[in-house]
Amino acid sequence: KSDAMTTRLRNTRHKRGHISAGHGRIGKHRKHPSGRGNAGGQHHHRILFDKYHPGYFGKVGMRHFHKLKNHYHCPVINLDKIWTLLGEESRLQAAKQSSKAAVIDVTKFGYFKVLGKGDLPKQPVVVRAKFVSKLAEKKIKEVGGAVQLIA
Repeated sequence: KSDAMTTRLRNTRHKRGHISAGHGRIGKHRKHPSGRGNAGGQHHHRILFDKYHPGYFGKVGMRHFHKLKNHYHCPVINLDKIWTLLGEESRLQAAKQSSKAAVIDVTKFGYFKVLGKGDLPKQPVVVRAKFVSKLAEKKIKEVGGAVQLIA
């Protein structure tokens, strides 16, 4: 069964016999009197564009020729999520072994930078990452952990 509307319920059926079918005799129902789509944004539709879409035209900023996305690739992870990389069981095991701290190498999981949102459980942890924010480093050291920067 199709989603098409029943023909007898369409407005066209009701307008049969009324010459202009609701589009007026004087103005006439012409195809695209003001142009299709966004035509005339800088000409006859300028007032609308300036009013509702300021800054639509023009450029901003500098060009970056031959941009290599690799240079900007830096996935981040926050401290509140850092233990989820190893899992809850390994966190509890690390808590039992007080002699050595657990090592979390975030680059193995595809993260480059560690940020300082959230709280860490009160157990030492060694975090290995390419980049670490000041706040993250402070919080890791507060629970007795250490940060190792790796290339």
